Amino acid sequence: MSTDPSYVAAQIGLTVGTMLTEQPLEPLLAAAKAEVTTSAMGAVVTFEGIVRDHDGGRPDVTQLSYSAHPSAPEKLRAIVDEVAGQHPVRLWSAHRTGDLQVGDLAFTVVAASAHRGDAFRAAEACGRRVALAGRSMHRITAAAKHVG
Repeated sequence: MSTDPSYVAAQIGLTVGTMLTEQPLEPLLAAAKAEVTTSAMGAVVTFEGIVRDHDGGRPDVTQLSYSAHPSAPEKLRAIVDEVAGQHPVRLWSAHRTGDLQVGDLAFTVVAASAHRGDAFRAAEACGRRVALAGRSMHRITAAAKHVG
């Protein structure tokens, strides 16, 4: 049983927004945090998945190329909606498409909740679900460095 005031329940279990975009995600984070935050929220957790220099055992990655299936925006929204329905949180999530360089932000989740544990659990659940769905939602191609 929650010890939160009753008005908190009306503010949680919600997806505030989702998107797939070719544009950088970093400029969107401040607005996303503002959208998920209300005066009833005591924690905001942000997960940022960035492109690393290795993939599938290859240590020579210079970029990743993400292409989205036409149903990807709806699939992302459905996953985030499901996670928001399972946790007392407000969620926002976005995924990049196109060519990304090492260090670029590829995927992000912003979770707000009255309590930090709920926000952490929801961000992790969303990240795990999208990462699993991403294999069918996106085709990921690693481009090798040219050595020579």
